[in-house]
Parts: sequence; C-alpha cells; structure tokens
Amino acid sequence: MKFYKVLHNQIFSKGEFSIVPIRYEDRMSILKWRNEQIYHLRQDKPLTEENQELYFNTVINKLFDEEQPKQILFSYLQNDVCIGYGGLVHINWTDKNAEVSFIMNTELEQDYFSKHWTFFLQLIEQIAFKELNFHKLFTYAFDLRPLIYEVIENAGYIKEAILKEHCFFNGSYIDVVIHSKFEER
Repeated sequence: MKFYKVLHNQIFSKGEFSIVPIRYEDRMSILKWRNEQIYHLRQDKPLTEENQELYFNTVINKLFDEEQPKQILFSYLQNDVCIGYGGLVHINWTDKNAEVSFIMNTELEQDYFSKHWTFFLQLIEQIAFKELNFHKLFTYAFDLRPLIYEVIENAGYIKEAILKEHCFFNGSYIDVVIHSKFEER
C-alpha cells in the first residue's frame, strides 16, 4: 500500500468499512464505474484502459509524495474489497477547503446509495477536519440525482448555492447544486 506524505494516518475505518490510499489494483473497477456513471461526472468521454494506466502512473503516483496535493484519493472498502472510491479534490490549502468526490460500485447504488455515501462522508470528514484541519468541505453535484441531497443534508451539509443552467447535458442546460459543511469548533 502506498502512503500519502501529507497524512499521519493512512487508514480510516468504521466497522467493516474503511478508506485507504487509492490502490493501483482497483483502477479497472474505478474505470468501469466511472464509465457507467459518466452522466453525473465531469468526464466528457469514456475512459480507456490506456487512459487509466496513464492517469495512475503520471498523476496518482505523484500525489503520494506531495506536501500539498491537489487531490487525495482513496479506495473505499467493505471487508477489504473495493466497492467505491473518492476523496478530497480541488483542494485549496490556503483557504483550507476541498470538494468531496465519491462514486461507488454501480450495482450497489439502487439498494445501498444512502448507506455508502453516509459512511464515506463520515470517513472523509475524519481526514479533512481532524487530520488536515480543514475549515470547509463542499459537494458539487449536477442536478440529476435528487437522492444525493437528502444524504448530504442528513450528514450536516447545507445547500449553499445553485448555479442555474451551469452545465450542458443531453441537449439542455442543468443546474449544479453546491452543499457545504464547516468544521465544528
């Protein structure tokens, strides 16, 4: 397992669930889920195996050694099996904030969407607020999956903004909804 230089602790757990620094062995599962869920990601075309290898070898590998990486990504595990991935992206080290990103195995979404989003948020908040002493986390979501707002709001995130007709999707413009959570002091 690789280690992030910026983190003291590398593994964060809650019962049978944990997040660990993103694992190379999970890259093809991640590729599959991203391609299946492209409609709600900021990804304009399907990934190829070649794209994924290049991304892991040139972008991901560098993150582990950086003092202030732009993103910190994790494999999300249930009993040591990868069922999702995500992390802190678009990190602003000066202002101590980051966007939360997470996707899970597409097959689990229908029955376990809320459960896994809730567990992932709890784990990523440990890193952001306790390890890194961030001030704020936020989510940036295309207004396509209303279930996500209930989960995020139940986790203490407040709707901060709606960017009207911000993204072009399937022939029309859609809103982007931003939720935020501040470190409890």
